Amino acid sequence: MALSAVSPMPAPAAEDALDPERIANTVILDEAGVRNLRIETVMVEERDFERTIFAVGRVEEIPGNQFSVSSRISGRAVEVNAFVGDTVSEGEVLVRVESRQPGNPPPTIALKAPHDGLVTGTHVLQGQPVQPDNDLLDIADRSEMWVVARIPEQMAAGIGVGTRARIRFPALEGDPVVAELERFGVRADREAGAIEGVFVVPNPAGRLLPGMRAEFEIVVETRPKVMAVPEQAIQGDPASRVVYVKDFELPNAFVRVPVVLGERGGGRVEVQSGLFPGDEVVTRGSYSLGFVGADSGMSLKEALDAAHGHEHNEDGSEMTPAQQAAEEDHAHEGHEGHDGGGAPRWLIPYAVVSTLLLLLLAQLWWNAKRKAGHA
Repeated sequence: MALSAVSPMPAPAAEDALDPERIANTVILDEAGVRNLRIETVMVEERDFERTIFAVGRVEEIPGNQFSVSSRISGRAVEVNAFVGDTVSEGEVLVRVESRQPGNPPPTIALKAPHDGLVTGTHVLQGQPVQPDNDLLDIADRSEMWVVARIPEQMAAGIGVGTRARIRFPALEGDPVVAELERFGVRADREAGAIEGVFVVPNPAGRLLPGMRAEFEIVVETRPKVMAVPEQAIQGDPASRVVYVKDFELPNAFVRVPVVLGERGGGRVEVQSGLFPGDEVVTRGSYSLGFVGADSGMSLKEALDAAHGHEHNEDGSEMTPAQQAAEEDHAHEGHEGHDGGGAPRWLIPYAVVSTLLLLLLAQLWWNAKRKAGHA
């Protein structure tokens, strides 16, 4: 009976003793232990594996999506309808300017929004004089944003326009955004040893703000049919990596399995040997399993007895009829050797002889006392 997929074995007619090393690497919990460790598992399967590089960057406004509102004439602002943080629509009247030309009333012109967007700057107050060379309002269309990655130069090989990346924003919740590289920056940062890569990301809700931090997983290679597991499943020191595999037969049992790893990418690690498709590896709770003691749950014998419905030896092998008979005889002898509420059988004659001697001594003492009285 195999406790993990380290070396699959056909089911034998009679259960053999388990490998002592495998027994030593098996952790058996009870239901409470599984809940306390919050054990979660994933199925091992072959899938497309992405080799990625990590980079950080910032959100920026797209330069061509910024607009300014100004007056064509000199005059005075008699009406201001938009302020910083307001969302405006193209054609909406934002400011009315009263001309300096004579008239009763003086002529006014309406300054309208040149584009849908967010008012990011206001440089005019109601009643304030305005000149044609003054910007009155700044508007930014933030329906899309640039997300600029700072890619280390030594890792930039193989990255080109169209390269995909998964982008996370620590300030926001939710899944990462997938985007493609649109262009490179016009120069490299010599001090940081990095080049800039520009990705365009939709921003319909306006939650992305200029200056916001971004984290990139840039995909540099994709290989099909690679067996990989989540990074949190990997435990052990760098020289001896292990995972915990859920036993396919015993409930709440997990086997510590050595593995040989390959490349990392996309939150997963390539497993070159040690696992087979269909294994269930522990992800959440994997680190804690390394600190679970042997007395944290039932023994291997108890687990096998419960799973199979018959008795097993301590080494995991099935008890033969002769071993079961010997076990029953031993238990029967143990019961026969105890009478009178748990007293051993050999103690009974000892108690009888002791009682008779005590009675004889008492009788001799009483006769001696009577003779002394008559004298």
